[in-house]
Amino acid sequence: MEPRFAERNRWQLTLEEREAYLEAGFFVRPAVFTPAEIETLQDAAERAVGVAQMALAQFQTDYCIDGHRYVETAGTTIQLEHEPGSKTLRVLEPFHHLDPRFAALIDAPHFVEPVRALLGCAEVALFTDKLNLKRPREGSRFCWHQDSPYWVFACSHVDRLVNVMLSLDAASASNGCLRVVPGSHRRGILPGLSGHETLAPLFTDPRSFDEASQVPIEVPAGSLLFFSPHAVHGSEPNLSSAPRRALLFTYQPAGHTMFKRPGERRAIVSGEAGCS
Repeated sequence: MEPRFAERNRWQLTLEEREAYLEAGFFVRPAVFTPAEIETLQDAAERAVGVAQMALAQFQTDYCIDGHRYVETAGTTIQLEHEPGSKTLRVLEPFHHLDPRFAALIDAPHFVEPVRALLGCAEVALFTDKLNLKRPREGSRFCWHQDSPYWVFACSHVDRLVNVMLSLDAASASNGCLRVVPGSHRRGILPGLSGHETLAPLFTDPRSFDEASQVPIEVPAGSLLFFSPHAVHGSEPNLSSAPRRALLFTYQPAGHTMFKRPGERRAIVSGEAGCS
């Protein structure tokens, strides 16, 4: 067997994973990346943060939504932590252009091979990517939400997206691990909250799902979570002294452009990709 095809087979989707994705809306692959690979990606994440912080000094667009500050600069949307006057970065979207190691990671078979199988596509492309930064004792809560209401107005094929999250740190309840509601993806876009806040409709009304069934994604660093854009998810604040950083890549069938950057970024797998 040629090395390229052997590598694809190594990461192929299992029947159990396919069934979990269809029934629960997610599945986990623990400790896929080695400690050395994760150390490299942690370093890349902090370099990306450094680039974004430098760009903040000369930002292009600064605005607030519901009292939360956003900055458009360096080709990314920066979300800052919610405390008034905070200069701590919360989210970068997109981020892959801020470090070549992230650009290469888009092609990693660890992500691409399972996504190809889930979408039933020979070729897939990047839709969007986010770097989530839950800093020790600063990382704030992410309220219950689906990704699909945020994307549906710019993406007519939102049902054909797959999220992949790579944990850069060990995730636990104490540092605000992601929580997913199994089966919440089955009814598509659920009702949002009502109220005066602009973003209220993008947060899922808890009366529309079983909050008690939530599953905390407590995993070691280097683990992957594959989940549907319709899956309800959220997280609590990071109350610990440990960071909880994560990379998120969202894939789509090839032939479509990216969400926040011009053009198509088609994924290509060739050997051991992504962490050199």
